[in-house]
Parts: sequence; structure tokens; C-alpha cells
Amino acid sequence: MTTIVHFEIPADDIDRARKFYSGLFGWKIEKWDDPKANIDYWTINTTDSKGEKGVGGGLIKKMHPQHRITDYIGVKSVDEHSAKVQELGGKIVVPKTPVPGIGYFAVCVDTENNDFAIFEPNENAK
Repeated sequence: MTTIVHFEIPADDIDRARKFYSGLFGWKIEKWDDPKANIDYWTINTTDSKGEKGVGGGLIKKMHPQHRITDYIGVKSVDEHSAKVQELGGKIVVPKTPVPGIGYFAVCVDTENNDFAIFEPNENAK
């Protein structure tokens, strides 16, 4: 069964957003320092009401005015699910893209004009 494996929050002001979400929810938000990554990215670590690790996320600079929170749904194959998105009437707005050493993602729009992403873990992604 597929599930949400990651979420991403876009922000105009990263520091302001970090203060807001860490103050509101107690989330731990830290700079992602990966030499292979060519992006200014902050990881978000969440916990549930019992203190157990929750779904992780990221904080990213807003790329355009309509950039919205995006949920990433884990799949076995980005290629297969990208085709299925289109067969079911959705659109691929960012095609399969590697996150070096982590996996591949594609950003999609569903039939109701909602953004979401699909993510395929793969340590060999380049």
C-alpha cells in the first residue's frame, strides 16, 4: 500500500517559516548539508503525540507564487505511476527527477488541480 513518505513546505522567508513551524508544532528543522545536493533545503523532523518519529518533510524556497505544500507518496516505480497518472486524467508537471543517492520523484497534478509528488527510493539515483 502506498502512503505519504515526505512533505515539502515552500516559503518566501525560510527563517520566518522555520520559527513558525518549530514554534507551533515543536518540529526540528535543520539545514540539509549534502554535497551532492544543489539546493538550499531544510529537513523537518516530526513526532507523534507519543514522541515517536513521524513523517519527515522539507522546507524549501518558494519557486513561484502558486507553489503549494506538496505531499510525496512512495511508489515502487515513478515511471509506471507517471503513466498511470496520465491514464487516469492527471498531468505530470515535473518529470522524473533524480535526488542523487536518495531516489527519484515526479510532481503531478490530479484531476482536481491538486499538486502531489510520487517518490521512488533508489540509493543509486544520479
